[in-house]
Order: sequence, then structure tokens, then C-alpha cells
Amino acid sequence: MGEIENGEADRITTDVHEQKCSLVCECTSPEANSGKDNLLNTVFRNPIYKFYRFPSSDNKWICVREQMAESSMSFHIPKQLLSLYLKEDTRRIEQLKELGDLSPHWDNLRQNVLAHYEEMVSVYQESLVELEKHTGSSFKSSCSKGEKSLEFVPINLHLQRMRVHSQKLKDALYDVITIGAPTAHSQGFKNGGLRRLLSRFEAEKKNTGYQCIYYSPENTAKAKEILSSINHLQPLISSHTDLLLNSAKQQCAESLKNSLKTLSETTEQFVRSFKDQLVSNALLALSTARPSCASTKLTDPLNDTEDNKSPKQENLHQITRQDSIPQLSDYDEEEWDRVWANVGKSLNCIIAMTDRLLEQGNSTRENKTECSSEEITSQQNGDWYEQLYPLIITLKDCVQEVVDRAKKSMTFVVFQELACGLPQCLQLTFRRDVVFSQALSGLTCGFIIKLHSSLHNEAFLHQLHTVGLLVQYEGLLSTYSDEVGMLEDMSIGISDLRHVAFKITEAKSEDVLPVVTGRRESFMVEVKLPTKMFELLPQEIKDGKLLYIHPVFFNIGINEQQTIAERFGDTSLQESINQENLEHLEEYYRMCTEKVPSECPQLMQEQSDLKELLENLHQNTQAKKRKNVEIMWLAATICRKMNGVRFTCCKSAKDRTSMSVTLEQCQILRDEHDLHKDFFVRALECMRSGQAQGVLNESDDPEKGCVTDNKPTSRHFYPVALLLVSSHLLVVWLILSLALLLAKYQ
Repeated sequence: MGEIENGEADRITTDVHEQKCSLVCECTSPEANSGKDNLLNTVFRNPIYKFYRFPSSDNKWICVREQMAESSMSFHIPKQLLSLYLKEDTRRIEQLKELGDLSPHWDNLRQNVLAHYEEMVSVYQESLVELEKHTGSSFKSSCSKGEKSLEFVPINLHLQRMRVHSQKLKDALYDVITIGAPTAHSQGFKNGGLRRLLSRFEAEKKNTGYQCIYYSPENTAKAKEILSSINHLQPLISSHTDLLLNSAKQQCAESLKNSLKTLSETTEQFVRSFKDQLVSNALLALSTARPSCASTKLTDPLNDTEDNKSPKQENLHQITRQDSIPQLSDYDEEEWDRVWANVGKSLNCIIAMTDRLLEQGNSTRENKTECSSEEITSQQNGDWYEQLYPLIITLKDCVQEVVDRAKKSMTFVVFQELACGLPQCLQLTFRRDVVFSQALSGLTCGFIIKLHSSLHNEAFLHQLHTVGLLVQYEGLLSTYSDEVGMLEDMSIGISDLRHVAFKITEAKSEDVLPVVTGRRESFMVEVKLPTKMFELLPQEIKDGKLLYIHPVFFNIGINEQQTIAERFGDTSLQESINQENLEHLEEYYRMCTEKVPSECPQLMQEQSDLKELLENLHQNTQAKKRKNVEIMWLAATICRKMNGVRFTCCKSAKDRTSMSVTLEQCQILRDEHDLHKDFFVRALECMRSGQAQGVLNESDDPEKGCVTDNKPTSRHFYPVALLLVSSHLLVVWLILSLALLLAKYQ
């Protein structure tokens, strides 16, 4: 902050005694940044700076540097996600085709699913091509929120950073990520958002008549997880068996032991993946869908008498409600158990043979002086490669047989969800992908900035790899009209971030952009750090431990539409979201107090404060109070005290978001840095003013190129307090506001 006090002091136009706050300078040039940090310069671009000096309660200066920067994550993350979506859906199409021959009923359903899948893949490809062609600004402005080609890109994703230098705290950083609500604007909200649509879809899926088998969302998710495990573990087993044979060929005992240990661990993990009744039930269901069962007369299990049901029919009735599945099958239920167990038996044979070969090798070295005939026999017994090779081939064959059966059965389970809900199922998947892409872009930006600013905070790093990272979203959406759908989208998008894990690696080149891998419901983001930064991390993080996310979301509508919703509408959605996320926040607090008490003394010192804050937050979420902004302040304070990442969102991350962020910054200056109480409002006005030293240039507008005439202005609206007096005034207010808006645009 020396540059403020020395280089710009002559530009201060007022002093403390005149009771005015001052904007020292503004800067938009890249030179304002040191340029030495490759990571931040890659992730954040086009920074805008403002420098302030405010008086403290003891008549000292509080020096503030405010920074806003765009993020390259706005386009970088969506492009990677689209590639992963395409890869996953293309693989799913192949798996559906590999199901083999099906009866006419099931084959017709499969062809229908494939047609819709191929159509969705085409849409993803077009979106990826459009994003690859994009040049210019590194963020999406609010006037582009409805553009189909940019629907995967978050709106107005920015870093808002405040650096404070005061007598109380010499150098303090406060970061807030601002982003437009993650939602599918281009798809509209006529039927609501994801929260309502998913609930309705699940209810309808249970009543699809006799078309398909119903599997719960948990079983469908489990099937996708097993398919993912197959794709991951089978190549590993193959590579580990090759390493084992290579060690046997070289007759290297130590290498043989290590290779066997790795193979054993991977194979045991592979076997455990299929230790679930879902696989056996799905194999039975698939066998009944084969053409050989098509000629069997279909019967309605709901109309059959209990006396006529065979044990096999009762077993099938547990996995289906529909009568499109023939109730007879030639499938041997014990056959899968034998196939599955053969993998473990084959591994045990390899372990036994390896142990015997190692013992023979040891005895050979101990008896070097014995006769030549015995040496020949020992050499024959010691031909490790030839003795292990047939056992390895048997293991691979057993693994392949399990993979073939399990992959088809789990694909059949996933197929049921698609067949039961076309086209709604894939439409919901697409909408969820759009919302998640926007949410993950912001999360990655927040994770990187938090990690970068806390590399020297050992307590935070320990908390990060022990418990995970708290991410708190502050929503300012109303519960009225289209914003209800936005709120429903946003709540699901933030909830889906629980399936995201981060992994920190050492950068091997100048490219430090994060890399996303994985599949839906299980993504991993690899964050690359330069060597000097990477060396500061705990060993657990260096070793590649996955770092998990704990998102919480609190929403309070604050605009004039929320006034209408509270007087004439419904706010139950907001209340339920806040109560659900309070439970998640309390659970995270409990995990912190249990797992990191000794390593995080600061957290323990503030434990009593946190407990009191959580109790206040609980009381406020239960209270029926209109526009209870106390919830937002309490949640933000708890987040900062627990080393979390802060997000502030509204529809477009402009008016409401900027008002909230500047208010929060002034509250921090008051509570943490002793801002003089008489200057709170003036400091707030100074931060919100664009005319402290002249009007900002067009180049300073973070939404340059957007049609500013279309932005709503609060000058058209009267104070809310008057509207609460009478509903008649509310009607008058609506009529006058509409008349003013029409006059303006005409």
C-alpha cells in the first residue's frame, strides 16, 4: 500500500477533518499488476483497480485497494466439460448397441433412445464448435444470457478482491466471486427449473405403465458408477499383469513382489465393484428381454394370484412393476456368482504360484554347491515366465467374461431410465449439464484464488485435505415469475458440486490451466501449481489426495419482485432451500470440530463465536421475516471464519450483486478495521459511485459492448416502505412504473 501513501497522496482532495472519503485513483492498465504470478495472470484477466483512503475510529487512514478481474475459466471449463459430455454420451451409444439382440419391444425402445442420444450429441458438438470459435472478451455479458451458442458459459464471472491496510490488520485480503445465477436462460422457465422438473419426472417415471422396468435414482447412479469402474479398472489389471510377466521374465524377485501386490489390490477392488445384488437382478432382467423369451405370454404380475407365482416370478417382481418383462427365463442365477468368483480364484492361483517360485529361487541361491542334475531341475522350475503365463491368461479371460456380463447388465439399467422418460430424461440431462457447467466454472475460479491466497496458511491446508473446502453461495433471486425457475436451477447446480473433487499437481510446463476429467456425477479438476508454490503444500496434498467440496446456498430475494412475492405469492421454495443448506453447514462445522481441532487453533478459538453464529442463523431461517438479509450476513461471516470461499449471485451479477458486495466490504471495514462510524454511509457511497473523479470511461465498464439502455434503473421505483402501507399503493406503483418504462423505450 506504499504506492498509495507516497505516489498518490497529492491527489487526495479532502482530509479527515472535512469529513469526506476520497477515491485516490483508478487504474485499468495491466501494469498495475506485478505480472510475476503466472497462475493468477492466466486465470484472471483485464483487472480494474480503485484505491481508497477512509478514516478509522482513531483518526488513522485505512488504505483500500479494490480489484475486479475477469476469469478465463468462463470459457475454459465449459469447453472441457463439453468434450467430456461428448465422450461419455458416445460411449453410452456404443454400449447400447453392444447390448446384443433384444426382443422387438425392447429393440424399438433402444432405437428410440439412440435417436435422441445422437441428436443430443450433435447439439453438444455444435456448442463446442461455437465456443472454440469465440474470441474477444473472456466473460459473457448479461445481454448475451439468452444466446444458445453461449448457454454453457456463466454470466459475468468476476473476481472482486479488496485488500486492506490498516493499523489493526496490516495486510488483509477479502475475496468474493461474483457470477450470474447458474441457470438455463436459453431454455426458458415456462415449466419451472430443475428442482421442480426433476421431482415431476421422478414421479411420472414410476407411472410409465408397462413399458419398462423402474430402477430408483440410487440404483441408476450405482449402475453408472459400476460402468465407470469397469472402464477404469480393466485396463489397469491388464497393464499390471503385463508388468508381472515382465518381472517374471527377468526373474527379479523384488519387482515380482511389487507387481503382484499392485495386481492384487487392483483385482480385489475390481471384484468388490460387482459385489451388489443390482448386478445379479439386472442380468436376470436382461435375460428376459432377449428374443428367446419374446414368445412367452405376457402376464400382469399385479393380477396374478399369489398361488400361481413361482419363486422365480417373485424374484423378478422385486425388480419390476411392468408386465412387458416375461416372467419366465432360462437364466441361471448361480451362474453369475460362479463367473464373478472365478476372478478371485484365478488371482489366488497366481499368488500361490508366485510364492512358490520365490521360495524356489531362494532355495536355489542357498544350494549353489549341489549336483548339476539338481541345478537343471531348479532351472526348469525357475522358469517363472512359462509357469505364470497360463495363469495370467486365465485371469484375463475371467476378467473379460465378468466385464462383458456386468457392462451389459448395467447398461440395461441405465437404458431403463432413458426408455421410461424420453424425451424428458435427456432434456433434463441437457439442462442439468448447462447449469453445472456454469457452476463448475465459478467454483474452479474460487478454488484457485483461495488456494493461491492461503498457501502459507498451514491450518487452512490441513483443513482442506482433512475435511474439504466450504463454498458458500449468496443468492439474491426473488421467488416471483421466472426467477423462481432460476432459483430451482441454481439450487440443483450448486448441489451437484458435491460430486466434484480437486487434485493439485506440480506444473511441468508454462501451461497452468486446470484440467477437468471424469464423468457426470464424478468430475475431478486438476489444478497445476508452479514448483515453488507446490513445495509449500502438505505431503498428503502433494501425494495426490483428492480434495472435496462442501457447497451451501442461502437465498434472500431483495428486489421489488420479492415484495410482490411476499405479499401475494409464495416463498416456501426459498425457505426450504435455506433450511436444507443450514443442515449442510452445521454438518461441515461438526466435521471440522471433530477432525481438525488441534491443527486449526484459530478455528478452535472461534468455536464459541461460530456456535453462536450458527444458532442465530438457525433462528433466522426459522423466522417468518420479510427480506431477512441477516441470513446473508450471518452465512457470509461463518464462511469467512471457516476459511471458505464466498460467492454472490443474482440474475445477471450486476445491480443486486454489486450493491451486496459493496455493502459487505464496508461492513468488513467497520467490523474488522475500525472504520469510523460516521463515515460508513459515505464510504459506501464512494465505493458505489462512478463519478468520484469523473465518469468512468467506456473501457472501464466491465460490460462494454452491452446495450446499457436496456438495463433497468431503480429511479423508476418508489421506496418499498410506502408500498407496504396499502395494496392500493402497490397497484398505483405498478401502473406508474410501467408507464415510465414504456415512455422511456418509446
